[in-house]
Amino acid sequence: MSKKILVAMSGGVDSSVCALLLKTAGYNLHALTMKLFSGKTIPLAEKACGNPEEAIDAARVAEKLGIPFTICDFSEDFRTHVIDYFIRTYEEGGTPNPCVECNRTMKFGKLLQAGDALGCDGIATGHYAQIRQNASGRRELFRAKDATKDQTYVLWQLSQEQLSRTHFPLGGLTKSEVRAIAEANGLCNATKKESQDICFVPDGDYVGFIERMTKKSYPSGNFLDLDGNVIGTHNGCIRYTVGQRKGLGISFGKPTYVCSKCVTDNTVTLGSNDDLFRRDLAAHDINLIAVERIDAPMRVLAKIRYQATPALAWVEQTSEGTLALRFDEAQRAITAGQSVVLYDAESGETVIGGGVID
Repeated sequence: MSKKILVAMSGGVDSSVCALLLKTAGYNLHALTMKLFSGKTIPLAEKACGNPEEAIDAARVAEKLGIPFTICDFSEDFRTHVIDYFIRTYEEGGTPNPCVECNRTMKFGKLLQAGDALGCDGIATGHYAQIRQNASGRRELFRAKDATKDQTYVLWQLSQEQLSRTHFPLGGLTKSEVRAIAEANGLCNATKKESQDICFVPDGDYVGFIERMTKKSYPSGNFLDLDGNVIGTHNGCIRYTVGQRKGLGISFGKPTYVCSKCVTDNTVTLGSNDDLFRRDLAAHDINLIAVERIDAPMRVLAKIRYQATPALAWVEQTSEGTLALRFDEAQRAITAGQSVVLYDAESGETVIGGGVID
């Protein structure tokens, strides 16, 4: 009997082709759309996962493929695990990575639980990444064939258990190949555009979203220079992130950037672009994929944000849950709350692991 796989169906072309490929390969499938938020949790975004329009497209594809389809309301879990985390990180002075947290807790957490309830052996998603098993039986995560769509940066928190039960059929395809497959098979969403924003903040107004959710106003405070001198007034710490230049609300007569924040003192420190560069970082809440532990300094390529170019560094594991990195060349705007993801130094294809930047 073929394995039964629960396919996450968002309504987009990627998850639809994911289901199509597995169906063609002979898997027994069940499609599921995760309703991640509703009017009870946050105002429904037009392009949100599981909104009526997206769910309809997912259902249409499932019907065309002849596979059962279910919608599960995970909005309360999403509020607890993703939205509350997002707000808390900003309030604590960091810049969150909601997609990383959503993948860990929802798409590879709640989804696996839903699969178990439906008697499935594993799950599948339309992520662009590849999973392989090495000679010792350990699951390894590799970058996708399409470097422009690779999503391993937001998948570094996946455990061996999650990886062992997950299928990524799109990992060896390019986006253009995926769209071509969709068109050739008459899928309704073959040419559908994809959202580039955080799904629950489609207008990009993170501060407005946080204020609506918390019903708080965040007090103004002092802008400081690097010597600690007061040079102006900011409009609330959560409005600023390291590296930011625009939207400071004040002109200094020269290019000025956010270098750091202190929520305890409610201050934002400003400096020049050169002041944003540093070579060292520490990370916590680490997860290692390719190895059990880093027992000696390891040469890696490291990414400090999704769109960053991987840079050569040395990494050491400083405790069970922490890492320390030193880059060969100083990196711009290393930001607390973002992820640092480590790849092998030779090819840059294998994910060693990652952590949350202090």
